[in-house]
Amino acid sequence: MELWYTEKQTESFGITAKIKQTYVHEQTDFQELAMIETEEWGNMLVLDGMVMTTVRDEFVYHEMVTHPALFTHPNPEKVLVVGGGDGGVIREVLKHPKVKEAVLVDIDGKVIEYSRRYLPSIAGKLDDPRVSVQVGDGFRHIHERKNEYDVILADTTEPVGPAVQLFTRGFYQAISESLKEDGLFVAQTDNPWFKADLIRSVNRDVKLVFPIVRVYTANIPTYPSGLWTFTMGSKRYDPLSVRTEDIAELETKYYTPRLHHAAFALPKFVEDLTK
Repeated sequence: MELWYTEKQTESFGITAKIKQTYVHEQTDFQELAMIETEEWGNMLVLDGMVMTTVRDEFVYHEMVTHPALFTHPNPEKVLVVGGGDGGVIREVLKHPKVKEAVLVDIDGKVIEYSRRYLPSIAGKLDDPRVSVQVGDGFRHIHERKNEYDVILADTTEPVGPAVQLFTRGFYQAISESLKEDGLFVAQTDNPWFKADLIRSVNRDVKLVFPIVRVYTANIPTYPSGLWTFTMGSKRYDPLSVRTEDIAELETKYYTPRLHHAAFALPKFVEDLTK
């Protein structure tokens, strides 16, 4: 008998993957969590019925949340990751030698626990001495810290359950206050095929808080539609002003110095959402 996992991405569309085995399936204090091994994508983390990451394509998301921001800021010494309990963004952050401290705050300790066990290639840097791992409310963490971070990376789930408050103007205002005077942030902002209204509203709200706002995209095959957007809000530095020759070559699989600028060239229908 074959077993398949299906993510229903809309009421009439979804993706499916053949399962080799299920490691974990439980209801945590915050969400339904599954860790499964798939034929096509390797080990896969699923939260509330949505694919969060897979071993095969995780590098795209984690690199693109991280590197455009850390190459835009000239001195990203202290970085906060909100969510991101799988550890992938932390792994990418630590590739930047200027980073002295990286703080991870995820509300669900079970995500961190099972990622360490079943996603070691993703979570393997969580024990680095530059990293502080905290189980707690990222929204509260940001509200309680002022003028502290150079870069904040919001590696959140889609806006359901505990992540709803992480897609509001109040969250972006709190991020601004938690950043230093020249700080910047990046948030994943879903896909333009099914979540156009979300991208439009996030862009509007971030523009009310930050003087420089840029949207960029990446191709992530296990995420709804495959086309994913990220939104950067910056107090001072424009990612489009970064010179290609000033971007160091890192050990990456997706992000490159040339792609840094290319990712901000949007398809017309996506660009229209940002006006």
